[in-house]
Amino acid sequence: MPRRFHSDDELLAPATFIKRLMAVVYDGLISVAVLLVTTWAYTIVAGYLIGWDRYEQMAEEGSIGADPALTFVLFLVLYLFFGYFWTRTGQTLGMQAWRIRVQNLNGLSVSWTQALRRYVAAAAILFVALLGAYYLNAATLFVTIPAIVALFYPINGLSLTDRASASMVAVVPKA
Repeated sequence: MPRRFHSDDELLAPATFIKRLMAVVYDGLISVAVLLVTTWAYTIVAGYLIGWDRYEQMAEEGSIGADPALTFVLFLVLYLFFGYFWTRTGQTLGMQAWRIRVQNLNGLSVSWTQALRRYVAAAAILFVALLGAYYLNAATLFVTIPAIVALFYPINGLSLTDRASASMVAVVPKA
């Protein structure tokens, strides 16, 4: 059931680009830690299922390459991480530090479907931007940097992820 964050009479200002960006940096550090722990757990499970001797042999041979299952697990874990915070309180830890919150345009908490749309939109744009930066030369930074800025820069108060998920990032008033 959606949770109301504020009264209907209270309009919250949209978050600025700097606040959004700083929350992303903060949450990015936490995300790296979550991904490291998840990869560690995945490696233990994979070693147990394959057998430690065989797993060690595969690692020494270099035959353990890109693992689509691990990629899917990491994508899913990050979605569950962000989705949990967005649907429960509207704030990740980075958003709490910068006093911003994800909410519907009417002030209700976002649904899991909205969280998925928001997460996939952000992941897709970041993937394309980073793919261009990785495979092409430094000139692609002229495309990559504007793509990342467009992802978080609010036009009329709504960024691309806000528009994709029919939600907004609002500044939380001081208590």
